[in-house]
Amino acid sequence: MSAPAPAPAEEAHQPQQAPVVRLWLAAFCGYLSLGATLQTLPSFTEDRFHAATWTVAAVVGVASLAAAVCRPFAGRAVDAGQPRRTVVLGAVFGALGGLGHLWAPGLGVLVLARLLLGAGEGTLFTSAISWVMRGSADGRRARVAGWFGLSMWGGLSAGPVLAGLLHAWHGDSAVWAAVTLLPLAGMALAISTRNPPARPRTAPAPGSLLPRGSRLPGLAYLLTSYGYGAISTVLLLYLRHAGIGGGQAALAVFAAAFLVTRAAGSPVVDRLGGVPAFVAAAAVEACGLLVLACRPDAAGALLGTAITGAGVALLYPAMIAVIVDRSPRGQQGAAVGVMISFWDLGIMVSGFISGTVAEALGYGWSFVLSAGLSVAGAAITVCFLRARRSEQGQGIAARNAEQSARR
Repeated sequence: MSAPAPAPAEEAHQPQQAPVVRLWLAAFCGYLSLGATLQTLPSFTEDRFHAATWTVAAVVGVASLAAAVCRPFAGRAVDAGQPRRTVVLGAVFGALGGLGHLWAPGLGVLVLARLLLGAGEGTLFTSAISWVMRGSADGRRARVAGWFGLSMWGGLSAGPVLAGLLHAWHGDSAVWAAVTLLPLAGMALAISTRNPPARPRTAPAPGSLLPRGSRLPGLAYLLTSYGYGAISTVLLLYLRHAGIGGGQAALAVFAAAFLVTRAAGSPVVDRLGGVPAFVAAAAVEACGLLVLACRPDAAGALLGTAITGAGVALLYPAMIAVIVDRSPRGQQGAAVGVMISFWDLGIMVSGFISGTVAEALGYGWSFVLSAGLSVAGAAITVCFLRARRSEQGQGIAARNAEQSARR
């Protein structure tokens, strides 16, 4: 006699395993495409369109703005039961953006291509990670999120290398052809997956595009992302201005510390919990930034960069654990999208402010400001945890009072 089928309510709470490997590769292809543009785009824009420096910076950065805008919508689409379709849509946007780079007859078309590429990257990655988190067990969310996030960093790291090889082979056109084809490879991977079982359709909850559980944590994540923005914006200029040199070595140290800590530390986040792990990671990031500010020599630069990379590595899996645990069921994808959008916005703001502070007060003060904002992000997270505990305590007290009144 066969065992009875599980009740619908039970099925709804059982995580459906996502095609993690194929989604990882699809996201990697998207970020490989985006990373390739970062190597070639500045000189291409300056040489072909005779653009000013600020115009080049705006053309490069507008992709991040498009990604930030699209991420919450992508997460909401996953919440509505369309993860596979949304991943494919993101890949299509990315391919169209790559085609625009290849064809662009003028600066306006190139800006449109950057918007499409950024929208595609934001949609593809957010829908993929939301799909993966939707099928992850509670005790493994941080490690899954951390390891899946390596698709982003791996693509951004390998993209410039690929662009350099292709440019040496056949110039800009070879790079833009790869930027077009890589999202199509991601689309093929997404199409080969199976859409998860559809959930019962429900009306969107009020504020579901900006879920309540994502707002304060998202702000904390924005403040801590500022430190990474400072590293990527002013570190090389700082080392050159101070006569230290070794900029490429510092970036390599940051990448190595980041990758090792992310791979080894993500399971630790599951054991510690999202909030304590995020506070610890933000504190480590702040310490590294202060070392950079206070030690203007080669040893201080390498040490501070390594410490900062280790702290930044665990911010993402820790905040994913915070967001997913505290967002209402059915809004977790939108919450993840909002969280990553805050990261994009923090990096964009940091690029402008860090350069301004460095020019006005010195490079050391730009790192001091970044460290202070990381501490502020940790403080907001602690306050958020206390507020949640207070709400939970009030709920328990109310239920106890109701039970006493019934007796």
